[in-house]
Amino acid sequence: MPQGVSLVGAGPGDPDLLTVKALRCIQQAEWVVYDRLVSDDILSLIPADTPRDYVGKTPYGPFTPQSTICERLIVLAQRGYRVCRLKGGDPFVFGRGGEEQLELVQAGLPVEVVPGISAGFASGAAAGIPLTHRRVSQGVTLLAGNSAESLEHQWTALAALNHTLVFYMGVKQSQLIQQNLIAGGMSGATPVAVIERASLPTQRALKGALSGLGALVETHGVTTPALIIIGEVVDLAQIEFEALLSEINYGAVA
Repeated sequence: MPQGVSLVGAGPGDPDLLTVKALRCIQQAEWVVYDRLVSDDILSLIPADTPRDYVGKTPYGPFTPQSTICERLIVLAQRGYRVCRLKGGDPFVFGRGGEEQLELVQAGLPVEVVPGISAGFASGAAAGIPLTHRRVSQGVTLLAGNSAESLEHQWTALAALNHTLVFYMGVKQSQLIQQNLIAGGMSGATPVAVIERASLPTQRALKGALSGLGALVETHGVTTPALIIIGEVVDLAQIEFEALLSEINYGAVA
């Protein structure tokens, strides 16, 4: 008899940030299908005898086609397995969970969505940056940055919003993001932060100005997973930022 699929958010990587429901789904699953950004600590919570498939996507490198992932989920569920589709962050925030949900529903299979802490929110929290602040920023926009040129963001509109911008997957396009926002009217002095491997013991947090974003990423050799936070809220966290990193020995501030 066909079983359902749980689309489970694994959060930013720290197993302590998993929801109780996510942990239960991981431990009760009869098959786990997981992404590249699911940390080893979280993978260790999967029972040793539970079969698992890796279907990760490496930025600008090898990847499992989305059509293959959807087909695999459908086949496993139709064979009667209780499937946990384990994703970094939140399934519905740049996680392609919406596409998988649609395919599964069209195949007549029940789908459960288990939210996770999205990397954007985790990065701000881990670095002590409030993404919103009633005196500085009353909104936050989450953006895909991995193909900023082809996505044709409305850069002038983004620059005029006067609230926090969070770019996911923007490391390779950091110079383009910098150029387009400044060309759109945003001040080059706008504070930016780059948070690498948020919530993990190897977390690194870098600070600078928008005019030097590309150089900041290049000079420090920033690698994925990393997020870019742009806005005045970054400066609100300066003291807390340094104290937090010093206290728990998370990386370095530049």
